[in-house]
Amino acid sequence: MKYVLGVDLGTSAVKILLVNEHGDVVNEVSKDYPVIQKRSGYSEQEPDVWVEKTVDGLSEVVRSFQGNPEDIEGISFSGQMHGLVLLDNDLYPLRNAILWNDTRTSKECEQIYNVVGEDQLLKLTKNPALEGFTLPKILWVKNNEPNLFANAKTFVLPKDYVRLKLTGKLHMEHSDAAGTLLFDIANKEWSNEMCDLFGLRDQFCPPLVKSHEVVGSLLPDIADEIGLTSNTKIIAGGADNACGAIGSGVLEEGKTLASIGTSGVILSYESSHEKDFKGLVHYFNHGVENAYYTMGVTLAAGDSLSWFKDVFAPDEDYDDLLEGIDDVPPGANGLLFTPYLVGERTPHVDANIRASFVGMDRSHKRDDFVRAVLEGITFSLNESVEIFRKQGKKIETVISIGGGAKNDAWLQLQADVFNAKVVKLKNEQGPGMGAAMLAAYGCNWFDSLRACGEEFLRVDKEFNPNISNVRKYKELFEIYQDIYQNTKELQHRLVKFRN
Repeated sequence: MKYVLGVDLGTSAVKILLVNEHGDVVNEVSKDYPVIQKRSGYSEQEPDVWVEKTVDGLSEVVRSFQGNPEDIEGISFSGQMHGLVLLDNDLYPLRNAILWNDTRTSKECEQIYNVVGEDQLLKLTKNPALEGFTLPKILWVKNNEPNLFANAKTFVLPKDYVRLKLTGKLHMEHSDAAGTLLFDIANKEWSNEMCDLFGLRDQFCPPLVKSHEVVGSLLPDIADEIGLTSNTKIIAGGADNACGAIGSGVLEEGKTLASIGTSGVILSYESSHEKDFKGLVHYFNHGVENAYYTMGVTLAAGDSLSWFKDVFAPDEDYDDLLEGIDDVPPGANGLLFTPYLVGERTPHVDANIRASFVGMDRSHKRDDFVRAVLEGITFSLNESVEIFRKQGKKIETVISIGGGAKNDAWLQLQADVFNAKVVKLKNEQGPGMGAAMLAAYGCNWFDSLRACGEEFLRVDKEFNPNISNVRKYKELFEIYQDIYQNTKELQHRLVKFRN
């Protein structure tokens, strides 16, 4: 039997899967690490902690493996997007990484529009300037820490830093490069125009590789520590959303993904770069060669539920917290929640909007609040579904992964809000499975990722929309959409007051 390892470097933990040639998960390990939040809107991590926890996790998986380590043929990676890791001449980090959900860069986004122009930016990169993207973070360091930035030789994204420290090889692959605002998505190369406009010298952007490309082998001391050999192939990997799509079978036109992790994503496969969504959703290179995907983002999806649990039910697990939601009717007895805990991405692009409960009265119980949180997260994702539908895309089947796929009541809620069949996979492992599939494909187990998906992925359950609930949620969704415009000014004033 042959095996591969999929490493998913998330925001709160690194998750490692050992997968056999049939797609069965033989073992999995997760290692947590903290997010550093020095002030409101800031979100950072220590890059070397990622490496330490990844090596610890890989070592634990290999130690417990009953077979021959030589049978573990490849390792590939999925990683949180957009995070900036600035490196010096010796390829060591100059500062903490600034993460995707850091919102300090509003002025830098304005700077990008002033220098490039909105239309030209969309033409060059297919994406708007948003606080979460990498270029605004680069400019923030350049503007606010100029002495430090003067020592920067290059930059990488989170998973690429881990791979660099495991192999000694510096690379970035297309699906993560697409989220930097420095990448020419159509031509799959760094944009010389963008780099020139912002004074980023030649060689500042790292060498590019394809997601399934073999990029090296483990350094001898790392191999010894993990318990593998230098024969284990290291495959580049992909951005977490690209890997989530691969690991869910979103490998051809007509497939749509709903992923609910810390953030939430509605993602749809695109066979070309030629569609024009006018910047309303993201447009990125897929981990599938010569393919793309469009994507809407909710910044605090699962994070909203985690926040609620941490504040109001810290001693309970999620199963206990969600136990009573099926007894609460659609609409949570007139209670609405907007999941804007850290601002919002799609469709509002607003770093200063904040979350709210609307409609509270004396009759509401805790289960009403829990259901309202789930509905608010799902409504936010439905904003992206509606954008796609207005652009002519058919969304009839949605594959749900992440935290939103772990509870049947929430899966049915998604089917009702999206008005689409929602599919739960039997061996759903999200981006980690996508990383494992890239490793399998990179090791030449299959002729294509689609062939790999046919072997690795199986449907567990399907949830069809309840027509009565669809009608109720359609009416409620219209009210939900009005909350943003009707609270925006108040929320911005409160953020200004707090700061």
